[in-house]
Amino acid sequence: MTKIITFGNFKGGTGKTTNSTMIAKELSDKGLKTLLVDMDPQGNATNLFLKTKNYIDNEVTIFSTTMMAAIKDENLSNAIITIKENLDLMASSADFSLYPRFMERISDYKERVHHFANLLAPLKENYDYILIDIPPTISLITDSALYASDWCVIVMQTHERSLQGAEAFLKYIQDQVIDDFGAPTLDVLGILPVLLKNGAPVDISTLESAKEIFGEENIFQTTIRNMERLKRYDITGITDEDMHDKKVAKAYEDVTIEFLSRLEG
Repeated sequence: MTKIITFGNFKGGTGKTTNSTMIAKELSDKGLKTLLVDMDPQGNATNLFLKTKNYIDNEVTIFSTTMMAAIKDENLSNAIITIKENLDLMASSADFSLYPRFMERISDYKERVHHFANLLAPLKENYDYILIDIPPTISLITDSALYASDWCVIVMQTHERSLQGAEAFLKYIQDQVIDDFGAPTLDVLGILPVLLKNGAPVDISTLESAKEIFGEENIFQTTIRNMERLKRYDITGITDEDMHDKKVAKAYEDVTIEFLSRLEG
């Protein structure tokens, strides 16, 4: 059965987009049919994957149908772009910021929250995994993504504000999305730590605090360390050229193995 996983945190800049896109690519490299849904109006995941497609195909790709346009047509498949074998993207753009306003045509808020899951359902037969990247805000966009999901990965940088954002996000999942909106399958897969500085006392202290708050078993054992090559991918797309790319690939292979293990366990 298709598994839908949202990557989130109420603190911005924690690496949600980086980790959702890199894990999506790694899943596809393992032969698993994967769709990345970009529900952030900033479209950073869309930009990263389009640049990756350009790198692979050596030609510029322009998409004609945004996710917002596809929602209006009630056919999300119109916004899907194939990036490479086993990896598709549901492309977003700035117009997706209008989604909450567009959905005001439905008077009941819970029905608005449920709507995206209904549109996404027909696509599930085409994929092993659907990963969703969301903005760091409380909004209909976040509510819709979480309601549609089976799991959530909370991405947490190792500093205090990100830890607080992770705590708030976890509480919101339980109090609002599960208890109030009635999310049928949502659970937390784990907290994925992203180290700001390898071996720094603040990082170590924050990670220990996270283990105390969330329970050590709920923290991914594999941590993402600060790698400059990841920043470069925003400009070049995900490349495969040298030892730095191979280091990144190995890190995300390890994370994805644990990601799959947690899903199976």
